[in-house]
Amino acid sequence: MPYEQLLPTTVIGSHALPGWFWTAMDALKRGEYGPSDEQEVYDDAVRLAIWDQKEAGIDVLTDGEMRRWYFVQNFYGKMEGLIERPSLRQTGLYGYDSVPRYWIDDRVRVPEGLGIVEEFRFLKQNIGEGQRIKACCPGPLTLTMHIQIREGDAYKDRVELGWEFAEVVNRELKALEQEGCTEVQLDEPSFGIIPGKLTDWVALLNHALDGVSARKNLHICFGNLGSRPRGRRRYDWMFPALLDVNADCLCLEFANREMVENDIYERFEGKFDFMAGVVDVKSFWREPPEEVANRIRQVLQHCPPERLSVSPDCGFFQLPRWLCRLKLQSLVAGTRIVRKELEGKK
Repeated sequence: MPYEQLLPTTVIGSHALPGWFWTAMDALKRGEYGPSDEQEVYDDAVRLAIWDQKEAGIDVLTDGEMRRWYFVQNFYGKMEGLIERPSLRQTGLYGYDSVPRYWIDDRVRVPEGLGIVEEFRFLKQNIGEGQRIKACCPGPLTLTMHIQIREGDAYKDRVELGWEFAEVVNRELKALEQEGCTEVQLDEPSFGIIPGKLTDWVALLNHALDGVSARKNLHICFGNLGSRPRGRRRYDWMFPALLDVNADCLCLEFANREMVENDIYERFEGKFDFMAGVVDVKSFWREPPEEVANRIRQVLQHCPPERLSVSPDCGFFQLPRWLCRLKLQSLVAGTRIVRKELEGKK
């Protein structure tokens, strides 16, 4: 489904959590909220994320992933066949080695799905007529990242476990289509950090996307836990293998890397559309609109405007809401500057 808007703006997925949400989570842990209270918290948080995006003027919205926790943590609670084990490090600053991790107890099953269909259903019910929306789903690689494979487990390695998750993701995406979803996004921050052959990972992604007719975005970034990246922060080494992915658009981060590889579209010209991250979610600096516009201009030196959409580098979960709102406003204002320039050239 093509975009009618020149340089459409969107978000990668997660929205910043309001201060009262953190307070509510603490109350939930203490057992002070009942099921209705909990439902109200999540519903109101999603409505707030929608409102912030619409107020800023974002063209393609998400539900802010407000029902998720640290990107993927809540999904493991929907799985059978896992045993939670202690985090590798439980003191000091929270980091990639502080998150809950799991061992394999049996074949992993997700009998009720990942819950993304229910998220999308609520989003659809709370937007205006004609508003474009998308559903975001972690990719099969990313779903393996907190699970340790041991000798004698039901899976010989993470590639084999990834095939299990590719099937789960594929079912979720097809169920989203049944709900009327016309645009999906697979998020794979693990693509650049999990060891293995690129051909294996591409095959997993293609299985997850097989038979899905909605517009398919593939977001590859370098992590954002605690506003810290992880892994080798370049995309060039992923080509030409990525050319075999059955996606419609590649969504990549640039702002935090000071626009390094802004010419990357030349690697996949004509194969994919391009979503460029031009707002830095790892920085407390609110980029002025002209800075955002300049970043877009750099990308447009290598990519035709009809193939380009713009977004933040990654999700806003690790930023306070006030700053998230300001950055969304800068994203839209900077994009509008460039739109006027392009329209003036016609």
